[in-house]
Amino acid sequence: MREINIGNQVVRVRATTLALLFYKQEFKSDLLGDLMKMGQVAEDPSKLEVLSVLQLIWAMAKADSYGKQFPSFETWLGSLENIDFSDASFMTAAMEEAADGFFRTGVKGAVQK
Repeated sequence: MREINIGNQVVRVRATTLALLFYKQEFKSDLLGDLMKMGQVAEDPSKLEVLSVLQLIWAMAKADSYGKQFPSFETWLGSLENIDFSDASFMTAAMEEAADGFFRTGVKGAVQK
């Protein structure tokens, strides 16, 4: 779990299997597959899709809030204000949480770095 600053809000995110489920239910796509596509941004920054990163953050935030009321993606997006997209720190933090949570090393059968 980590906290990400998006604009003037602090968002708690957690990369868990629940995030995979919530992402699939909301966006009809596989989070890990989309995450692999996001990884191509390092090779070609023009492939960055900020909305995809925000979808990832939403799913991980919903997973962190499991058992509590959580807004739909559209409502959640509407609550975000003053986002500076030139400050990529929130996107970097989200990708780091996803990498740490979904691709752990040291676990039997896990991806080795």
